[in-house]
Amino acid sequence: MALMGLMGLTGGEAWAQKRDAMAMPVVEEDSIMKHIIELSAETYEGRLAGTVGYDRAAKYVEQVLRRYGAKVSEQRFTIECNEVENCKFNIYIPGSKDKRIFTLGNDFCCAGMTGRGYVDAQMVFCGYGIAEEGINDYKNVDVQGKIVVLLTGLPEGSWLPNDIASHYSTLRDKARTAEKHGALGVLAINMSPSCLPYEPQGRVYCGELPHLATFPILQLTLNCGRELFWGEAMSLDSAVNAINSDHQSHSFALLKKAEVDVNAIYRQRAITANVLGLMAGYDSKMDDELIVVGASLDHVGMQGETCLFPGADINASGVAAVLETARLLSQKQFRPRRSILFVLFSGSEQQYLGSRVFLSNYPKMRNVEAFINVQNIGYGDSIVLFGDNRYPTLWDIARVRDSANHSLIAYNAEKTNPRGDARGFDAIGIPSLVFTTLNGMQHNHVTSDIWENIDRRMLTGATQVVVETVRELTDGVYRGRSLKSKAQKFIE
Repeated sequence: MALMGLMGLTGGEAWAQKRDAMAMPVVEEDSIMKHIIELSAETYEGRLAGTVGYDRAAKYVEQVLRRYGAKVSEQRFTIECNEVENCKFNIYIPGSKDKRIFTLGNDFCCAGMTGRGYVDAQMVFCGYGIAEEGINDYKNVDVQGKIVVLLTGLPEGSWLPNDIASHYSTLRDKARTAEKHGALGVLAINMSPSCLPYEPQGRVYCGELPHLATFPILQLTLNCGRELFWGEAMSLDSAVNAINSDHQSHSFALLKKAEVDVNAIYRQRAITANVLGLMAGYDSKMDDELIVVGASLDHVGMQGETCLFPGADINASGVAAVLETARLLSQKQFRPRRSILFVLFSGSEQQYLGSRVFLSNYPKMRNVEAFINVQNIGYGDSIVLFGDNRYPTLWDIARVRDSANHSLIAYNAEKTNPRGDARGFDAIGIPSLVFTTLNGMQHNHVTSDIWENIDRRMLTGATQVVVETVRELTDGVYRGRSLKSKAQKFIE
């Protein structure tokens, strides 16, 4: 159908007719799974940005992109990095020879930016670790020379003022408060609803600098935290319920002591890199127009020899979908008219640093017509597309592709904006769409995020919708820069 004929139709009708005339590549499950199995292997040590494990992962995706004919380059930048070589943690009652020895990777893990050091001291429970006039968890207890036990996150409900809530939103914020009161370390009990009570949950970002170099910070599973309170004045669940019920502090000293020994290598300016692969379009009239397809490559790493966060779904699944898109569109019959820039971001686990670096340094941002982001598509019961509120035309392309063959997209009345790595693209007016899944976070940053748990049907179906959407965007009919003046101002 002629271009002018298509332009006279509504969005859905135009894409439907264009689809009928366009052959589509077919995703191969084994091809996607090969990348997920590879990138979640112990060889890559959880792909922590700034480490040898991440560098190996970057080299792997570079080799794959080159194999598919992309021109590969890197954007190197510095990032905060903390490698936990080993950690020991146990508790005991003074005067007793018996110790309860906990296992790294089973009962607990270290906070991403833990300090190093050895501490053997009494434990003191300090609620959510808040020290403000309205609620002061340190008011009636002495934590000088002791280890503070606290809860991650914030109390239930919205009864804390916003300024107080934001001040205690990260473990570093809470650890600084504990240190100011004389504590020697923190045991943070994970209260996240996205994690099972028996699974350690790894995080990299812990809050802003400065780093607490000699202040150990461990994050315990909920079950491990409950053990600390056995035989004490209150159980953990009773203490949490009391805080949430009366909005008061219920701090108290525990009878038990804890022994913590952390060996961590910290670098404030480690080197990492985004990986870029440019697949040139064949049409000389539009080969300078870009569709950017990206995913985060980094994850939360490995601690010691017993705590590996493989990151099969988060986000080897997204990386695999990007690489499969590159493979299929490198085939002669599917070569793109527009150029495609494949970007695998580093630093996504640290406030999406890699995408911010990309947006600030890539020289051809004015040429970008759209950004397709793929995150965590290996679990779940349907596809969710973030960005339909801001970019309905872009969303409609994916919707029509899905409704034609797959019916995997969940349709919600609530409109959404781009998230994660796509947020920066949206801020400068680049139409963006984020592919992820609904009810797919059961392995969120935990050790069970292994390739064997990937839902292959969901993975393959979601990747197929991604490929077909990108294929249509590269064909030339789509025009995306509705907020071009805003983007131009950012670039210049």
